[in-house]
Order: sequence, then structure tokens, then C-alpha cells
Amino acid sequence: MQKAIFLDRDGVINSDVGHYYIFKPEHFALNKGLVEALGAWQKKGYIFIVISNQGGIARGTYTKNDVEKVHKHFMGLMDEHNIKITEIYYCPHHNEFEKCLCRKPDSLMIEKAIARFDVDVEKSYMIGDNHKDIEAAEKAGLKGIKIESNQNLETIFKQVD
Repeated sequence: MQKAIFLDRDGVINSDVGHYYIFKPEHFALNKGLVEALGAWQKKGYIFIVISNQGGIARGTYTKNDVEKVHKHFMGLMDEHNIKITEIYYCPHHNEFEKCLCRKPDSLMIEKAIARFDVDVEKSYMIGDNHKDIEAAEKAGLKGIKIESNQNLETIFKQVD
């Protein structure tokens, strides 16, 4: 079994200042301390899995292709820093239009990743900037760490064993 850190995207990995939805690579800016924190956690043996609600797809604000372009850009930035992101899961639904089990605060995306990557939930965490992230983590048996939007992840480094 492996230990994992699950990360919300907007507000945790990247800055969401000035944008409710981030769907263009040019609007995607890594939050301060992200690279340093992930690098240190990676050295401690953690894998990284992104868990993100992308309700703008259901709303018609942007497309799955737009999300994939942003994720490709993000993965390229991580490659530049030798940080491996194991997988990115995102929910394209929105409760205004349809109910699903993958949208946080439900935990289906996390549960799929736990099964697929043989994650030890006792040694794993979910970092999020919204109560929905923490609720999804707890439903899946993970420890949740709630941060402020766009908080430097180095400030919580010691909370992860």
C-alpha cells in the first residue's frame, strides 16, 4: 500500500484570485510554496492525486477540452520540478443540473483513486480549501486538512507525517 496526498485544484494547487473558474492555461498560476511542499512530501514517499470539481463544464462556461489543456499545462510545470502527479480526477457535473456521486462533498473520485492506486487511507491526507473537500475526505476515510484559499502549503508541512 502507498501513502497519498489528495489535493483540491483551484485555491490549493493554483491561485484562484480574480477568477471563479480557471479554464485557460494563461490564468493558471501555481500557489506559493506548492512546489517546495510537494517536493518535500515526494521525498517522504507520498504520491499525489488531484481531486477537483469542474462544474463549469455542466454550466457550459468551458469544455472538458479546456480542462484537459489546463491539466496538461499543470503537468508540464510539475515535470519541470521533477514532481510526479499520479493522476487527476475531476467531476464535470453540477448539482444545478444533475446529481452525481463524484462531485465533492461525495467521495467517489477519492474512492476510485484509493482502489486504483492501493492507497493506505490511514497514512493519507486530503488538502482542500473548502468544507466540501474535507467532507469528501472523511467519507473516504482520509484525514482532511483545510487551508485558506491560496495558502502557502509550506505552512502546513508539519501536519503531514
